[in-house]
Amino acid sequence: MITYAAIAHPATAYSPSAWTSFGAAVATATAALAGLLFVAVSINLSRILEFPGLPARAGQTLILFSTPLVTALLLIVPGQPRAALSAELIVLGAGIGFYQLRLDLGAGQSEYETRASRLLIRLAPPMINCGCMVVAGATLLAQAGGGLYWLVPGVLAAIVAGLVNVWVLLVEILR
Repeated sequence: MITYAAIAHPATAYSPSAWTSFGAAVATATAALAGLLFVAVSINLSRILEFPGLPARAGQTLILFSTPLVTALLLIVPGQPRAALSAELIVLGAGIGFYQLRLDLGAGQSEYETRASRLLIRLAPPMINCGCMVVAGATLLAQAGGGLYWLVPGVLAAIVAGLVNVWVLLVEILR
């Protein structure tokens, strides 16, 4: 799917140097959110360990926040060739997506989760994040199909899902 922005400003979609401000903002935000996760886990560690699926959920959340962080850092590397960034995004997205899937399958399902909620909250966000990263890398390399604009929904999925998980680990776990 080609976005409006990619049609309106095709040079921006395929120019990594045009995305440095986005990268800096994402790196700052996700690093701060990873810190919030560490606070949540530190405060409620004994309670988190009482529930079989929650340690894996905390790990998934750390990866959810770290994936856009690493992506953003790759994006702001000065003078990086488009082909190199494309390859990095494809490999990183596929590798982390596979690892997230494996981590989730190993965690099992909590008695408090339905199959639908597990899919929606635990599995879909990392797959959206990583899938968008792979598509961004592929379309950046091809210079067609949306390019780096694909990073935006992936980053948003990671941040929103990560915040939901942090809320569970910080507040809901105490109910």
